[in-house]
Amino acid sequence: MKKIIFTDKAPAPIGPYNQAVLSGNTLYASGQIAINPASGELITDNINDETTQVMQNIAAILEAANMTFENVVKATIFIMDMNNFGAINTIYGSYFDEKTAPARETVQVACLPKNVNVEISIIAVQ
Repeated sequence: MKKIIFTDKAPAPIGPYNQAVLSGNTLYASGQIAINPASGELITDNINDETTQVMQNIAAILEAANMTFENVVKATIFIMDMNNFGAINTIYGSYFDEKTAPARETVQVACLPKNVNVEISIIAVQ
């Protein structure tokens, strides 16, 4: 059985997918980009603000599933420019305890939805 997770505190899906799916005790969250859910505005002025908005969107989805960043076991980070890795990594890392941080990969890609600079997806377990 799967349960669809939705919150208005994260951006609504812009295609045929859901914000997240809870299957058993595992949450699979779709990749999040820096859309402010309150205004619908895309935040791409600078990589710090963009990454912060992405992480806030993930936090909202985790909260809707009664989880926190402590529940995250795997993250995938897609970035347009590996030169932004340091800034993205610093902000991303501030949401986790380094001792219990999830497994992760970071991949540079040619293009992301809406031409954003960063997209992050997570898997979390209750």
